Amino acid sequence: MKQLPLLFAATLFLGLGSCVSSRKYKDALAREQALTEQAARLSSNINELNTQVSGLNTQVANCSTRVTDLQGENARLIGQVDAAGKNAAELGRLANMTQQQLADERARLAKMQQLMEQQRQAVEDLRQKMSRALGNFKSDELTVSVRNGKVYVSLQESLLFPSGSAEVNPRGKEALGKLATALNANADIGVLIEGHTDSIPIRGRYEDNWSLSVARSTSIVRILTDTYKMDPLRVTASGRSQYEPVDTNTTAEGRARNRRTEIILAPKLDELMRLLETPAPGAAGGSTGSK
Repeated sequence: MKQLPLLFAATLFLGLGSCVSSRKYKDALAREQALTEQAARLSSNINELNTQVSGLNTQVANCSTRVTDLQGENARLIGQVDAAGKNAAELGRLANMTQQQLADERARLAKMQQLMEQQRQAVEDLRQKMSRALGNFKSDELTVSVRNGKVYVSLQESLLFPSGSAEVNPRGKEALGKLATALNANADIGVLIEGHTDSIPIRGRYEDNWSLSVARSTSIVRILTDTYKMDPLRVTASGRSQYEPVDTNTTAEGRARNRRTEIILAPKLDELMRLLETPAPGAAGGSTGSK
């Protein structure tokens, strides 16, 4: 009889233990489910945040581009403001001129145009004189042209020098004599002698093409000044070596054209230069009253 209570107690204990284990298991399952749901929500939040970050990065890039564009536009506007300021300053200067100053400015501009036209005509007249003086020579020996407001008399090597030499031959001296006669009759003409070579390195007496080009121009200067009595102060000798070709150096014909001496003639511009250097009426440092 005493064993029955003990058996009942054991059974009750086992039953209670089973109930406790089952409840813990269910609680664990519930916590796991809650954590899983929470993890899913956090993952969704992370994805949304990543999307927002990507969108913000795009906005930042767009803003940076816009800032760059605005900076460029700002620089352009500043340039326009500066230009407008200069224009306004010039307009202000003109507005402050007296009627006499305006008349002086118009006269100055008219004089400048007149001198420029006289200069152009003087250059053309000089070209014609040189062409007439050298008319007995063939076009493959020399040419006379106008470039940059100057007269260029271009003499080929075959007319002036033996190959590789700086000694002027008789035919070349004849051409220089005719040129000197025309120039001695026009004492206001400056004369620059430029020696030119092709790109083939020189061998023999001269160190290089620089030496040959300078020696040739110097030989011509000596003939013009010593033999034909041109004023040495009018004449300048220079050498350009191979560095100013007029044709290709890859063919014999082109190299022949590059081996030349150019005599550059320029009428004096003293009066025109003085006028250009004179301040305009009403300008800073210039006259502010009537003459």
